[in-house]
Amino acid sequence: MNNTLIKTNNLTRDFKTVRAVDGLSLELQKGIVFGFLGPNGSGKTTTLRLLLGLLAPTEGAAHVFGYDSRTHAGEIRTRTGALLEHTGLYERLSAENNLEFYGRVWRIPIDERRERIKELLTRVDLWDRRKERVGTWSRGMKQKLAVSRAILHRPSLLFLDEPTAGLDPIAASVLRNDIAGLVNSEGLTVFLTTHNLSEAEKLCSMVGVINRGKLLTVGHPNELKVQAGKSRVSVTGRGFTAKFVTRLKKRQEVTSAEVDNSSLIINLTDEVSIAPLVTFMVAEGVEIEEIRKGTASLEDAFLKLMEEER
Repeated sequence: MNNTLIKTNNLTRDFKTVRAVDGLSLELQKGIVFGFLGPNGSGKTTTLRLLLGLLAPTEGAAHVFGYDSRTHAGEIRTRTGALLEHTGLYERLSAENNLEFYGRVWRIPIDERRERIKELLTRVDLWDRRKERVGTWSRGMKQKLAVSRAILHRPSLLFLDEPTAGLDPIAASVLRNDIAGLVNSEGLTVFLTTHNLSEAEKLCSMVGVINRGKLLTVGHPNELKVQAGKSRVSVTGRGFTAKFVTRLKKRQEVTSAEVDNSSLIINLTDEVSIAPLVTFMVAEGVEIEEIRKGTASLEDAFLKLMEEER
């Protein structure tokens, strides 16, 4: 049985003198949360619009559910949900009436529609506020409702374009948890564009990195972190003077070091023993309260890829 849900071959899109997507070849399976990572202007949103058939490729092709996005865009959009840069909400309507309207657009039978609305609003903790006008809500609440709107008709594939952009850290965390809960309960496959690496690390089972329209790598977040080839040491204590940090950076096993409040973050060249490093710090007069060693972060892997592309 073929589980391929999205497949692109040399997908390319030009805008006058700019090549926004450059020869993208990608294959994604059902049942994953895929994070498409890249800086602003890297081609993430253009790729999403090509997959939905909202833009036609200049070269190459994209297939979603086996449908060619150039010739069967309607079939693709019928079977998908999408939250793009605009929420698609009517701010003068209540939350309940917004979903009621979209349920009627999707021709969901009335009893099923009302049951579905209650189910979704309860899951994202908005049921008790369903009668309120959406225009009075915070951006975080609107995004939660917009995600509910996007999956109201039970699509099997959900496209999310920077869903937490512009949210404060607490609202972003709440929305991420809601998305994760909906993915698990709905059995969704998700294509998520973001430049928020923490978000991708928490939500995604597979990530791809794009820059200047070109796909740089695809893999599990842990695979990308291994490729970064770094170990990280976090030291809590006192005595992290500028002179000490300068001397620390000159050590052969240290690639970078920086002080953040009362913590010292050290990136190492490889999986080396930290015992000599601890001895060095004590000799330099550093008072160590706690020391932790971990692996590279997804941010490390991402920055390394960006540096290699310069």
